[in-house]
Amino acid sequence: MKARAGQCALYCRVSTEKSTQDMSLDRQEEELRAFADELGFAVGGVFTDRHSGYDMERDGLLDLIDHVREGDTEAVLIQDETRLGRGNARVAVLHLLSKAGADTYALSDKGPVALNEMDTMLLDILAIVEEYQRKMHNAKIRRGMRRAVEKGYRPEKNLKNKGNPEGRERIDVPIAEIISLRDKGLTFEEIASTLRGLGHEVSKATVHRRYREHMQNGEPSE
Repeated sequence: MKARAGQCALYCRVSTEKSTQDMSLDRQEEELRAFADELGFAVGGVFTDRHSGYDMERDGLLDLIDHVREGDTEAVLIQDETRLGRGNARVAVLHLLSKAGADTYALSDKGPVALNEMDTMLLDILAIVEEYQRKMHNAKIRRGMRRAVEKGYRPEKNLKNKGNPEGRERIDVPIAEIISLRDKGLTFEEIASTLRGLGHEVSKATVHRRYREHMQNGEPSE
């Protein structure tokens, strides 16, 4: 079986930190390198963990996901599906890798991971939920921007890298914009959505906290 030429990553996991597991990790890597060659993939990275499959907080797994997101990895090769995780963690990891743009191949399946009906259904549900979350997030940003503009807010006059070369530089938490939008009657959630639409990664809680600090300390807005 030959897949299209491309780059893959290998993921190997054992459940304990015992030194006796070293051979298992070495064997997994050796077998997966042979599997990659059989499929026609070049190995671009090898990631390992000595950790329970029920836990998502695994350094090797997190590095693997970052590697797939940032590079040209087309596939992740594993010995069998339990290497990715156990229980719900397994489905969650499959979903994350798929979102990052990589197919998952299992040596035990001699190709793409074989999903049962329940796995397929759960992955479909996750994809649908995330799509609606994205739409809701974008809708909140548009609503916040619309309300701000209706009340006379002009972001291009305040943010230098959003249209006005003479304006001030954008900062992580633009207190002047928070005060201005609050004075125009927007809620903290609407202010946060508006600022996210302008490229500021701020939460409602952060906006509320910075506004409260400003009011308590009497900080200048500029």
